[in-house]
Amino acid sequence: MLNLLRKPAVTPADLERGLADLGLDGTQHVMVHASLKSFGTLEGGARGAVDALLASTATLVAPAFTYSTLLTRPTSLSSARFHRDMRVSRDIGRVPQEMVERADALRSAHPTLSFIALGERAADITAAQSLDSPYRPVGALYDLDGYALLMGVDHGSNTSIHYGEHLAGMPLLTRYVHTPQGVLPTAFPNCSADFENLAPELEGQYRSVRVGSSDLHLYPVRALVDTTVAFLTRHPEGLLCTYRGCRCQEVRGMVRQRGLTPRPHAGL
Repeated sequence: MLNLLRKPAVTPADLERGLADLGLDGTQHVMVHASLKSFGTLEGGARGAVDALLASTATLVAPAFTYSTLLTRPTSLSSARFHRDMRVSRDIGRVPQEMVERADALRSAHPTLSFIALGERAADITAAQSLDSPYRPVGALYDLDGYALLMGVDHGSNTSIHYGEHLAGMPLLTRYVHTPQGVLPTAFPNCSADFENLAPELEGQYRSVRVGSSDLHLYPVRALVDTTVAFLTRHPEGLLCTYRGCRCQEVRGMVRQRGLTPRPHAGL
């Protein structure tokens, strides 16, 4: 009886059909954020998901962050040194890790906030990143009229919003990373725990489809970034969480002290 109640597994072909229903036809440049658990059972796991995504996009991008490399002070000790094949932090998900394990994927060089990409514009997107603008690969997608695909996750996983914060002038924290040139400072953002506050502003600006038990939402990166800038212009603290011990409180103090100073867009 229990087997009769179990939902059938989602196949990569099912996922491809869902992506086609979203309008993806192999010509778009897409950054994906995914929870494989949201599908119930997905045949082929992360490999099947990436195969389906690659069949539906011209370029596939994902954050491949490695938080163990981040230093709070330049004198902090850390045994973690970033390299091309370093494992993605577990909370970032299995899809980016699967992409890292593919030899033809390109990974940007930021020791903590790297991006991994496969396909037509992978080199351009990963090369856009710098230590002072770690979310600039999103700016490259902005210029390419790219998309952000959320598979079973909400805006708390939506990296494009961080680039909108950057353009709006949200103060950035200073952290440190090991590089081939030594320990260097890098810009680091507030957390994303309250990014769902942006959801009402984005109504009507995305396409949705359900695959198995997972809800897929496809957003134009331009809409995400421009909406974030407009929202923060009206509500500078609107995406900062209220958790007492979070770094958002340090950023909130800076916002209240000096407000926002908009930054120019720098994409490709």
